[in-house]
Amino acid sequence: MKNPLASLMQQAQQMQENVRKAQEELASTEVHGESGGGLVKIVMNGKREVLKLSIDDSLVKDDRDMLEDLVAAAVNDAVRKVGKLKQEKMASLTGGIELPAGFKLPF
Repeated sequence: MKNPLASLMQQAQQMQENVRKAQEELASTEVHGESGGGLVKIVMNGKREVLKLSIDDSLVKDDRDMLEDLVAAAVNDAVRKVGKLKQEKMASLTGGIELPAGFKLPF
């Protein structure tokens, strides 16, 4: 008969390894955010680092305030998508285990 504590520790180690792999995978995943109907586009990785920003030429001629708002909206769109991607990944890793409210693994 196997020791229940040893089995639990083994499961915890396996989950920790799965989380580490998920972190690596998410860090290299690219997410695309946009605003203004695609006039401002952003590419962000899973670490929420902006990799690329593209602004349509038509916006460069317009007022600065609108351009700044569209860039912020595109960044926020990408950040939301990264958050959703991480949430989905964690749901698949925890396999239905209910984590306490506010509990966050190192993402």
